[in-house]
Amino acid sequence: MPIRRLPPETVNRIAAGEVVERPASAIKELVENALDAGASQVEVQADGGGLTRILVADDGCGMGPGELPLAVERHATSKLSPDDAGDYDLLHISTLGFRGEALPSIGSVARLSIASRPRGGGDAHAIHVEGGAVGAVAPAAFPGPHGARVEVRDLFYATPARLKFMKSQRAEAMAIAEEIKRQAMAHEAVSFTLDIDGRRALRLPAERPGPQGRLARLAAVMGREFSDNALAIDHEREGVRLTGFAGLPTYNRGNAAHQYLFVNGRPVRDRLLQGALRAAYADFLARDRHPLAALYVELDPVLVDVNVHPAKAEVRFRDPALVRGLIVGGLRHALAGAGHRAATTVAAEALGGLRPGYAPPPSAQGFSAWRAGGWTPQAAAVAQAIPGLAEISARAEPDYVQPPSAYAHGVAEAPRPQASVVVDPVDFPLGAARAQVHETYIVAQTRDGMVIVDQHAAHERLVYERMKAEMAAGGVARQALLLPEVVELDPVEAERVSGRAEELAALGLIIEPFGPGAILVRETPALLGETDVAGLVRDIADDLAENGQALALKERLEEVCSTMACHGSVRAGRRLSAPEMNALLRQMEATPHSGQCNHGRPTYVELKLADIEKLFGRR
Repeated sequence: MPIRRLPPETVNRIAAGEVVERPASAIKELVENALDAGASQVEVQADGGGLTRILVADDGCGMGPGELPLAVERHATSKLSPDDAGDYDLLHISTLGFRGEALPSIGSVARLSIASRPRGGGDAHAIHVEGGAVGAVAPAAFPGPHGARVEVRDLFYATPARLKFMKSQRAEAMAIAEEIKRQAMAHEAVSFTLDIDGRRALRLPAERPGPQGRLARLAAVMGREFSDNALAIDHEREGVRLTGFAGLPTYNRGNAAHQYLFVNGRPVRDRLLQGALRAAYADFLARDRHPLAALYVELDPVLVDVNVHPAKAEVRFRDPALVRGLIVGGLRHALAGAGHRAATTVAAEALGGLRPGYAPPPSAQGFSAWRAGGWTPQAAAVAQAIPGLAEISARAEPDYVQPPSAYAHGVAEAPRPQASVVVDPVDFPLGAARAQVHETYIVAQTRDGMVIVDQHAAHERLVYERMKAEMAAGGVARQALLLPEVVELDPVEAERVSGRAEELAALGLIIEPFGPGAILVRETPALLGETDVAGLVRDIADDLAENGQALALKERLEEVCSTMACHGSVRAGRRLSAPEMNALLRQMEATPHSGQCNHGRPTYVELKLADIEKLFGRR
């Protein structure tokens, strides 16, 4: 079979299959061109899921008539410049685009027209490309003082086979909206508008550059609840800076769709982010729940390779362990700083369940009998049954309180301190205990509302945190296997696992290489008891391949600690005294992560007085 040189039109159509996978891919390339041109406003229109028509208009620097033919020529770009020796540096890439493939690829499979006016004056000109055939540059009308308008019609008309693999128009429109949202989150100082089939789908005004403007943009895209429950992150290590926002553990989702990573202003999809988030939130969420996060990594362009894929959706870090460690460390620091804080959506859901609705009719001996005049409550009887009901606030706690450090171990009645230490308990974040309901829930009063605490879930978290601290201080106890077990793996997996022997030893797992493609296990963590050693090692190998860290072993240890904490904590159904309830509240305030149990469920619900008054029509 002879070797043939393909014509340029065929080459462009083949390349278009990588660069322009679907309408959202074409819009991504055009929006990145607008951003690289310094645009402050980007307008996007899409009809028929982007297959019928796409328009991307911007107010960037624009192009002159001499640049338009080069813009649609393959591998021609304004984003790379030669040095004094005439060499082009592909390591210091500071723009979103640089390959010079997008416009010729789109023009080879669609009907493309570009109209532009350069900044600084001059007439506007346009060029048309249809199925790879380039037309002549001609004067054109242009509405703005400078910028570009790129219109794409009949996408993939020149490659009908590709149309058979497109999804529904609705699915393609959703992918377009998702792409615009990602670009908008990466560039908060740029305004974005998106019209789909003539209807305004997205309108995002420009925000002030900086953390506050970025949070406002994230709230506009991810929802206002995210900004109310987001933790700010700002960490730097060895020249790599991590900023952004991550949601509280109690504010989570059933999938990982709301996890975003941006590298030097570029939206990317990277398994590193999912693994880092999973590691950081491992103590707080069940395996089937996922946190919300938008993280921004800024580093020297030399330390990251963006020339991995023509679509530029993936990157490769020179030191992925450094970036991953920075993400995990930054997230854990932010979560520790959150203390006992829980998501605001917890209170909203609780209030939603209390909204007035259908209620069963009152019994004949109850409210209806009172309305008919046949029943009159006896004040003396009520006062005898509920002492202190007539008071403004019936106190269940003594008139003293100790600092949280006094309740460092368990829930126990603390000794009375000196009389000089007098603090009104309602001034504490979780307030003062007033009652215990169904021997499971503690009702506390705060200065501006009330708090309901699940005593079992709260104490389980406290015990779990104490066990983790003790395990970190004393190390993980190990148990030697009577007969060391040999686990056979793929040679590459075996080498990867044995390379982490020191890290695994800190977790109580002692291994050593045993020839090519095998690992010898001598000791395992004592907490695991009798365990499937081969299954554990294989899980570790899978985690190292996917996430770069042995999450399986850590998660098993944490699962055992969680189970032990569950059995060692205050059970539902146990009656607590007032000092015990207050001791639990104070210890929660002093313990990080006490706002959620080990599975991500809230340990308490706070209801503001204003919200309670709304339930009864007082506001």
